[in-house]
Parts: sequence; C-alpha cells; structure tokens
Amino acid sequence: MKKVAGKLRLDLAQFRELEAFAQFGSDLDEATRKQIERGQRTVEVLKQGQYEPMSVENQVAILYALTNGYLDEVPVAGIQKWESEFHKYMKDMKADVLGMIAEKKELTEEVEKKLTKAIEDYKEVYGSNGD
Repeated sequence: MKKVAGKLRLDLAQFRELEAFAQFGSDLDEATRKQIERGQRTVEVLKQGQYEPMSVENQVAILYALTNGYLDEVPVAGIQKWESEFHKYMKDMKADVLGMIAEKKELTEEVEKKLTKAIEDYKEVYGSNGD
C-alpha cells in the first residue's frame, strides 16, 4: 500500500493549493488543468461509503490505476461508477491478481505486470467513460 499510495498525500496537497488558486484565475495552463482534474479524481476515489469497507488488495488496485494515470480519461462525474465496475471486474475476472496482492503483500514486478494488464484489459472492454 505504501508503494502505491506513496505520493498520493503530496499530490493531494498540491491539488488543494492549485484548486484554491484556480478559483481566482480562469486562464490555466494545460499542466495545471490536468493536475487539478487528477486531484478531483483522487478525491472521488478516496470517497468510501459508510459501512462499505474495502479490502487492501482492492485499495491497492484502484490507487495503482489512479496514480499511474489510468483514470485520467474518465470524467470526474463517472469515477465512482467506473471504480465500482472495476472492483466487480477484478473480483469476477481477475481474482488471481487480487489474490497475489493479498498473498505477497508487496507490489513485486510480477504483481505489477499482472495488475497493469488487468487494468488495461478492463479499460479495453469497458472503456473510460464511466457511463
């Protein structure tokens, strides 16, 4: 979890600063706009329903997807649906990958390759629209 979410805190802090700054200016450069949008996606991913605990392996999978840019094309409004469907897909179709994450308790090169492949397969089949 530490490896996957390592820079999440810094990214979120930078997002909060940019978000506050962006309220005063409407003319943002592309990099700033993308950083703000990723921050908005991060906030959406970090939302968790009451009485809906998430397993560590599911947390690792979604945070890996988020921090590696796989959610950058998903509209912010569709993040929660995309995430929900992604977790269902991982449970139903890629349980072996979740099992490896739970068993090894670290993101080895083998686990990372399988997780990347699973995310890419999901995006290929279900797209990035979050609809």
